[in-house]
Amino acid sequence: MSYPLFNQVPTSLKTLYTMILIVLGIGYVFALIQIYEVQAGRDGRPGLSVEDIRIAYSGSKADTRLEIALKGPMAGMLPGVERQRIFDWVRKDKASESAYQADIKPIVETRCKACHNGANPHIPSLISYNELSKMVVLDTGVSVGTLVRVSHIHLFGITFIFGFMGLVFCHAHMRSRVLKNVIIAMPFVAIILDIASWWLTKVSTPFAYVVVVGGGLMGISFAVQWLVSMYQMWLAKTPPPREGS
Repeated sequence: MSYPLFNQVPTSLKTLYTMILIVLGIGYVFALIQIYEVQAGRDGRPGLSVEDIRIAYSGSKADTRLEIALKGPMAGMLPGVERQRIFDWVRKDKASESAYQADIKPIVETRCKACHNGANPHIPSLISYNELSKMVVLDTGVSVGTLVRVSHIHLFGITFIFGFMGLVFCHAHMRSRVLKNVIIAMPFVAIILDIASWWLTKVSTPFAYVVVVGGGLMGISFAVQWLVSMYQMWLAKTPPPREGS
């Protein structure tokens, strides 16, 4: 018995599939925006680059954790003049406590204290000199603990997302069964490749390119499954089903 194609699926089920795809599509766009906001600018240049990915996972050979944060995800949280004052404190004043009290403490209390007050265990507390000075160490990239936490979240989350996507896409007609199976399997292979390369980038920086490849494969698979499914559900006249399609 062949799997039912979209022209055999009742309108109510196609409506359900459509709403799932719309919400997942919006979520995927916001995920891409979030990746850009978190990772872009770590190398001190605008935009997202492979170097930003490398720094995120393996760390920087030149900057402290505080500088990397202010160049990357926290760049928009305070004016450029105040960012430069913090950079000067790290470099010129050697992160001295006297310079902190005079120049940096007012910036931290105004710009940073609301979020970095110690209430969230996943956000570093910066409400004192001793706590801020812990950030003035050479950046070594994301910690092993964070990698473990983010890895298991992504493995479970991506499996559910592409599990739904794959179930919907199974109703699509494609001339090549092999290609259809490859498209369905691709995101699962990509997430394993992607997450493995997060860990590997910490020990060998060229694996940052594999992170980009893994993310690209997921994006291609998502786009193909989403567009083909939406098109065949509502616009195309799907050919008669074949055995095992």
